[in-house]
Amino acid sequence: MLTIWGRLNSHNVKKVAWLAEEIGLDYVRHDVGGKFGMDAAYLALNPNALIPTIEDDGLVLWESNAILRYLAARYAPHLWPENLKLRASADKWMDWQFAFADAQRDVFLMLVRQPEERHDPAVIARGAEATGRMMAMVEDVLARQPWLTGDSFGIADIPMGAYAHTWFTLAMPRPDYPHLRAWYDRLVTRPGYAKTVMIPLT
Repeated sequence: MLTIWGRLNSHNVKKVAWLAEEIGLDYVRHDVGGKFGMDAAYLALNPNALIPTIEDDGLVLWESNAILRYLAARYAPHLWPENLKLRASADKWMDWQFAFADAQRDVFLMLVRQPEERHDPAVIARGAEATGRMMAMVEDVLARQPWLTGDSFGIADIPMGAYAHTWFTLAMPRPDYPHLRAWYDRLVTRPGYAKTVMIPLT
């Protein structure tokens, strides 16, 4: 059975748990990180002191997108395009997600992890502008294809899908991107997404 270590209010843990749900993979998840802390046993698995980490059939692996690629390759190859050009494009969006995470981090921490009296309008405006500008690139590709992976849902939709829920939920101004919204609405209908991603922001 797959073991996942990491608290579910982490975007990177959401990605891995969502994929496990998506493909019907049996797993157990242990809360680690944040208020749950990290003990010596966990740090022996992941000396980066980050989450998530998995163990699967004797393999210990960290780095969320590496985990997604491994799980897709082993259990759900239909989610990772066989065509090398399509796979490279999917990989591009997976890696680009980390740049989006950097752009969203400050406004997320401000609006979710800080009390309202400490909300800084300048930080919120800066985060809204930066993420809105980056989401324009996602809107552009989704105007030409229904999924970031291509013609069907796949591995590239998972990293940005986890962050899209936060982007649509944060109390900040955002542009109206109809193709992005339609993609998000399709994600919302997926049971694994609802279970692992659409939880209260904390």
